[in-house]
Amino acid sequence: MARLLLIKPAASFSNKRTEHLVKKLKLVVLLSSLAASGVAMAQAEAPKAPEPDYTLAYNIGAVTDYRYRGISQSRGRPALQGGIDFAHKTGFYVGTWASTIQWVKDAGGSSDAEVDIYGGYKFTGGPIGFDVGVLRYLYPNADISPSPFTTEIYVAGTWGPATLKYSHAVTNLFGFADSKNSYYVDLSAAFELPWWGLTFNPHIGRQNVENNSSSSYTDWSLGLGKDFGNGFSASLAYVDTNTSNYVGAGKNLGKATAVLGVKYSF
Repeated sequence: MARLLLIKPAASFSNKRTEHLVKKLKLVVLLSSLAASGVAMAQAEAPKAPEPDYTLAYNIGAVTDYRYRGISQSRGRPALQGGIDFAHKTGFYVGTWASTIQWVKDAGGSSDAEVDIYGGYKFTGGPIGFDVGVLRYLYPNADISPSPFTTEIYVAGTWGPATLKYSHAVTNLFGFADSKNSYYVDLSAAFELPWWGLTFNPHIGRQNVENNSSSSYTDWSLGLGKDFGNGFSASLAYVDTNTSNYVGAGKNLGKATAVLGVKYSF
């Protein structure tokens, strides 16, 4: 009987302890479930950052030679460049860009700067991204005739890494007489390389100068680009053409060359 009296209280104590532990475990599980549900609901209900109505971006840089469509605009000399771009979330954009130049002075004028003003609309159609717009090239105080001021309309399509673009002059082209309806068509691409974050940029273009067939030519280039982050980037390109008819101060402005550029965007 003594043993029975001793065993019964022990068993009763053990059962109460077990029940107490079970209740604690149930409470812990319940609280954990509630906490997890709260976190999940908070994450699910967290509002997304609204898309800005527009972006405004600036850039400034320098190149060892300002080559445009394969032809040197700075007579093989370094050039300073910079621009401002405004883009609306609907796809509309406007911008301006400027560079120091030399060719207008070599042609007897006074301007040492090119100022571009452009605007357009970007949209997608299936897998292709389209860009249509108008671009005006200005040369302040040019003082040469015919005027080098030029207006072009353009359309471009991008599919994957490749972009095909057509530009059509609705005025005379860069001072060529009777050159309205000249055009430039080019194919370019941007391939991300597996080394050092480099981008490979091949390009080929054809400039047709209306009523000036001897001034029409083909240009091509092979380039590498590197984005260093924090707005800094650099580029290196080999540029060449098949013309020797563009001359400035006795220099062939279409001669093959390597061009190094640096840019800061903010």
